[in-house]
Amino acid sequence: MTLTALVTGGGTGIGRAIASRLVSDGFDVVITGRRPDVLAATAAAVGAGHVAFDAADPGAVRAALGHLPATVDVLVNNAGANMARQGLAAPAGDLAALKKLWLADYESNVIPTVLVTEALLPRLAGNGRVISISSIAGVRGSGSYGPAKAAILPWNVELAGKLAGRGTANVVAPGMTAETEFFNNTLTEERREFLIKEIPSGRPGTPADVAAAVSYLASPGAAHVTGQVLHVNGGGHNGR
Repeated sequence: MTLTALVTGGGTGIGRAIASRLVSDGFDVVITGRRPDVLAATAAAVGAGHVAFDAADPGAVRAALGHLPATVDVLVNNAGANMARQGLAAPAGDLAALKKLWLADYESNVIPTVLVTEALLPRLAGNGRVISISSIAGVRGSGSYGPAKAAILPWNVELAGKLAGRGTANVVAPGMTAETEFFNNTLTEERREFLIKEIPSGRPGTPADVAAAVSYLASPGAAHVTGQVLHVNGGGHNGR
């Protein structure tokens, strides 16, 4: 019997790589995101289905349920963004802008993960897997983005307890990852070289590195792994 996987934020970068890897692993994959054109192109390229909706909007999530799989074996919560990298600024001393930025990062990273998971829990198959993408920023800090990604970790521990006996919940936390939209053309070459020097492995990660970790957690071999954080950063969370 073919298993089904759903990947939020599956149109580009890490999400696309995860979707492609899970298709290769034999899953029927559905990707979601807010950009219908990007989703459609990726779905055609990797051999997945696609449903466009805003995972941070409760109404949109509810409306999308009729188009999502009736049974989900693997849910990958990848949707998220660093809002400062997306152009949302908080000038020094502007407390209203600072509040807006912090709330925007929380809404962009934590809320989609929680809403989609809660909506699909009744559809999670026996021995189902929930895999959520956090970040190295969740353990090393990074303005408002780091705390938002950090919030996923204790939530995941609680979810693992809730799923005990019927499935697992784990987090994958990438470090600096090339070939994604994360930096949104804001990364200077000087900053890039500095970040790479902090990585003991000597290179940035790739979306395929993260997808391989997700593939493991979705596999039968990870059936006894739950409530954990798998760091995929070349040792970068410790620095040199």
